[in-house]
Amino acid sequence: MIDLGISKMALIGAVALIVIGPEKLPRVARTVGTLLGKAQRYVADVKAEVNRSMDLDELRKMKDTVESAARDVESSIHTTTREFEQSWSETTEAALSSQVEASLPSYRHPGKNWRLKRGATPQWYKARNGVRTKALSGAARVARYRPQKFN
Repeated sequence: MIDLGISKMALIGAVALIVIGPEKLPRVARTVGTLLGKAQRYVADVKAEVNRSMDLDELRKMKDTVESAARDVESSIHTTTREFEQSWSETTEAALSSQVEASLPSYRHPGKNWRLKRGATPQWYKARNGVRTKALSGAARVARYRPQKFN
């Protein structure tokens, strides 16, 4: 800030001692010290704000470069997909035009009924693993799972 040497500080102190007097000098020195502290804090705050604004500018520049790179990549992807779709349509049109439409099989209904279950599990497998194939009534279920009596 201000370049003061030791000799200049001693001269200022001597003049202050003569002008102010020895009884008021400590209070004036405290006041000057607090004012200097406030000034230093203010300067530090200004420096921090300037640094923050510079960092924000750098971040904005970085964001702009990343966004432009993303736009470039997106446009290249779009052009590549457009070219691929165009070449694919040309290839498929050429392949379809070479085939005769009469060679394509006509649609035939498969004859399936989705309401009917057609299980492929064999009956012997179901019997061995205890898979229920028929519904049991409540009484039959109680009789089946009733513990055996020991006589």
